[in-house]
Amino acid sequence: MSSCMSGIGGMPNAELKSKGLRQLKEEHPSLRSQMEGLFSLTQKIDKDIDIEANFQELIMKVKEFQAALDPHSEREEGVLFPIMGTYIGTTSGPIAVMEYEHDQAKAHIKSFLEQAARTPASHDELKILAGYIQNAYFILTEHFNKEENVLIPMAEIAL
Repeated sequence: MSSCMSGIGGMPNAELKSKGLRQLKEEHPSLRSQMEGLFSLTQKIDKDIDIEANFQELIMKVKEFQAALDPHSEREEGVLFPIMGTYIGTTSGPIAVMEYEHDQAKAHIKSFLEQAARTPASHDELKILAGYIQNAYFILTEHFNKEENVLIPMAEIAL
């Protein structure tokens, strides 16, 4: 049952033979590290720790993260998802979920950056904006887990 995709643990964790799939998976630790840093900053903002300085750092770090995330997402959306879609479809199931999660995370990041550029006036408003990054963090954390434990191993088998 461990190789059954519907099993609790997902697909077995084997060495990837596909260079492209391996690259996508190897990009996750760096992205996760950046995400952890973003989340840590949002927690400081929530706890009223030097809100203005941490918020300015958050803006800078979100821009850096977005610059790293966008090419990764483009490779998935432009190559992996369409290829896997030919095997498992794209209107429902894993590919539809993955694309939806990309859209949601990107929307949270975009909303944060757009609204942060308007120089929010209050600490409460800064906390609300930091919440967009927390939402993106939660979405992407789960998303990476699904990719690593389900989609990438499934793609390795299919391809």
